[in-house]
Amino acid sequence: MLSIICFFITLAFAAPLQKRLFNYDENIIRGVNIGGWLVLEPYITPSLFEQFRTNPYNDDGIPVDEYHFCQQLGYDAAQQQLINHWSNFYQESDFQDIANKGFNLVRIPVGYWAFKTMQGDPYVTGVQEQYLDSAIEWASKYGLKVWVDLHGAAGSQNGFDNSGQRDALNFPNDDYNVQVTTDVINYLLNKYSQDEYLETVIGVELINEPLGPAIDMNKLKFNYYKPAYDYLRDTVQKPQNIIMHDAFQPYNYWDDFLTLDQGAWGVTVDHHHYQVFSGGELQRDINAHVSVACGWGSGVLNEAHWTVAGEWSAALTDCTKWLNGVGIGARYDGSFWKNGVGSSYIGSCANNEDINSWTEDRKQNTRRYIEAQLDAFELRGGWIFWCYKTETSIEWDASRLIEYGLFPQPMESRWYPNQCGFS
Repeated sequence: MLSIICFFITLAFAAPLQKRLFNYDENIIRGVNIGGWLVLEPYITPSLFEQFRTNPYNDDGIPVDEYHFCQQLGYDAAQQQLINHWSNFYQESDFQDIANKGFNLVRIPVGYWAFKTMQGDPYVTGVQEQYLDSAIEWASKYGLKVWVDLHGAAGSQNGFDNSGQRDALNFPNDDYNVQVTTDVINYLLNKYSQDEYLETVIGVELINEPLGPAIDMNKLKFNYYKPAYDYLRDTVQKPQNIIMHDAFQPYNYWDDFLTLDQGAWGVTVDHHHYQVFSGGELQRDINAHVSVACGWGSGVLNEAHWTVAGEWSAALTDCTKWLNGVGIGARYDGSFWKNGVGSSYIGSCANNEDINSWTEDRKQNTRRYIEAQLDAFELRGGWIFWCYKTETSIEWDASRLIEYGLFPQPMESRWYPNQCGFS
C-alpha cells in the first residue's frame, strides 16, 4: 500500500513538470551535429593532425585522437592550438546559417575532460565550457534548440576516437571511471536544466555511443543511466529531457527501462544509423541502401520512448580520410587494415572530396539516400545529421551537400518522393 501511495505522490509532483517538457511527439527535430569542435575527430579537422606527419607514405607518428593530440603537443601548446580551433571552427555566423537553412536544433558534443580530469590525463580542461555556453546563446538568438551531448566518458565508453581515447574501453566497467563521469553528467544536468536554459536546451545526452556488445549493460543502466535520471528528477527537479543512446541494441530493447508505466518521463532514445562500417554494407546497391534506410523509420514506430535519429550521414563509401581512424584506411578501396583484418576492393576513393569528380549517378544516389532517410526519420521524432561542416569531406558535411544540391532545400523538397511508401 505504501508503494502505491508513493507512486501517486510522485505522479502528482511530476505532472506540472511534465507539462513543461519539450514534447518529441509534437515537434519534428531537423538538426545538425556540431562535430569535431569541442571533441576532436581527425577526419573532421585533419589539418590539426597533419602537423604531426613524418612521411608521405603512412600515418606513423600522427596522434589518433584528442588524448594523444594533447599528449604529444604538451599541455600549453595543445591549449593554444585548441583555443584557436574553438574560437574559429564554429562562430555565431555558423549558427545563423544553420537556422537559415531550415534546421531547428544543434547537438553539441563535449567530453568529460572539459569539466574534470583524472590523474595522468593530458587533456586541456576548464576552457570548453565558455564555448559551449556561447553556442547555446547563439542557438537561442537564432531560434535553435540544443542537445548537450556528453560525447566522451572517463576511460572511453567505446574505444572510438570520438570518445577522446581510441582503443580503450574502461567505462562503465570501472567504478572510478563511472564516478568521474557521473560527477560530470550531474553537473551538466543541473546547470542546463535551470530555467535560464530550459527554453533552448531540450535534452542532455547521458553518453554518446556506449559499446553495448562489449560492456556490462546492467552497469550502464543501473550504475549510470538510472542514477543520472534519479538525480535529475529527485535532486534537480527540473523538466529537462534525458537522452539515452541505444548502446547499439536492437529496436525495443529499452522498452522496459525508464518508461512511463514505471513512473519515468522525459526520456528519449537516440539511434545512430550508418551503412559504411562493414564490407557488406558498402557493397549494397542504392536500392538496398534506401530499403535499409526506410526500415530505420518503421523500426521505431512502436518503441515505448520518444525517439530521434541523433546521427546519420550521406555516406555511401568510407573513403573520407581517417573516417575509420588514423592509420587504418578505407574498406571501399581495399586499403583498410586493423588488428590483422583487411578488406576487399569495391571501388576507387580517388578524388573523393572533389565534387567535380563525382558521376551523375553518384550525385543522384546520394540525394536519393538522404531523402529516404529524411522520410524515414520524420515518421517519429526527427533527425540530427552528422555533421554540419568538416574541413574536407562531402559525405559528412551538410553545408557542402546543400551547396551542391544534394541535401534538400527547403527541407520538404523531394526529387525522389515516397521512396519508402509511407504516404
